[in-house]
Amino acid sequence: MADTIRKVDYFTMDVPNKPGEGARIVGALAGAGVNLLAFTGFPAGRRAQIDFIPEDTAVFKDAAKKAKLKAGPKKTGFLIQGEDRPGAVADLLKRLADAKINVTAADAVAAGMGRYGAILWVKPKDVNKAAKALGAS
Repeated sequence: MADTIRKVDYFTMDVPNKPGEGARIVGALAGAGVNLLAFTGFPAGRRAQIDFIPEDTAVFKDAAKKAKLKAGPKKTGFLIQGEDRPGAVADLLKRLADAKINVTAADAVAAGMGRYGAILWVKPKDVNKAAKALGAS
């Protein structure tokens, strides 16, 4: 089975780095009907950055506005889903390296039942070139 690789919209939020902040934000989005394809969070100095990949950008933006959550501007990343196997992510990274594209960030996880998922970010100037190298839809 071939990997599914697609360009996705994502949004970042700069939030306080304190217990419960992620639960508050994700809970507000869930309560407004936002389905997240992925999200990741990490410390950024004394604060934290959370990246959201919503299934529906318009629903996400509306929910964030109603919940008074300040999301950054829409950016583009890549969501990959496929059959787990040794070297799955290595192959993706090699395709980008061969195209002379630097990966800004990457997250990958075994999803169970023989599946994996990954998120890749590249610089905005490289998005179209990366999409071509990855065969993204």
